[in-house]
Amino acid sequence: MLLKIDNLVTGLIVKRPSKHIKSPYVADVKLNDDEILAHAPALGCCGLSDSNSTILMSPSSSEKCSHTIYFSIVNNQVIGIHPKLAEKLAENALTNNLLSSLQNIKSFRRETKISIPDFDDSRFDFTGNDSNNIPFIMEVKNVSLTGINDQSRLAIFPVGNRKKKSEPISPRAIKHTRALTHLRKNNDNIRCILCYVIQRTDVDAFHPSDLEPEYKNAVKLAHDAGVEIITMVVEWNRNGEARFVRDDLPFIL
Repeated sequence: MLLKIDNLVTGLIVKRPSKHIKSPYVADVKLNDDEILAHAPALGCCGLSDSNSTILMSPSSSEKCSHTIYFSIVNNQVIGIHPKLAEKLAENALTNNLLSSLQNIKSFRRETKISIPDFDDSRFDFTGNDSNNIPFIMEVKNVSLTGINDQSRLAIFPVGNRKKKSEPISPRAIKHTRALTHLRKNNDNIRCILCYVIQRTDVDAFHPSDLEPEYKNAVKLAHDAGVEIITMVVEWNRNGEARFVRDDLPFIL
């Protein structure tokens, strides 16, 4: 078991944003015969956490919300949608020596700010030293959504709303990808890694989303420059238990 979320209960989202609190991060959820307020950290997650979605949530200590939404259930598939789960899953995979390209690492730490010439300072999810004492930088992205291509189901990232039509879906993801590319091009003695944590198992491959051509191109250039790509698949069950499945799902760039 890679991770466990305790005390899960099943609910049905009635409305998001809530009719009581207009924040997009709060939803009205039917729990048994009651209607409660739940924190929706993934917002609507393109329909996985919106009206009529069946979700799994855990009690919260928040003053406003009694529960926090962690999972969506679609066709009996438990899909991790809480954005912070990906980092914890990646951390536990490192700790338990599960990532095939990062076996027996010497050390790692979370949330490292790195100054890069000609770039804004960037904060990366993980830095450390591998088994050969070569430094690595790893940025983690949470993948909950899929699309269909040539009868294959592809895990895709990023997907979501744009603040403005002229802006990308995830400027931060583009920034991190370009920063890793720059670091890799200018330093052969550092490993730069993009780790996609795919929190569902009904997928055949990973593909940077066609909805975000700027990010898709950035990942292609990163890979060409030597940035490594890890595609880590995790299976959740209704008890909130995560199982590591693989870290070599095929990817299409």
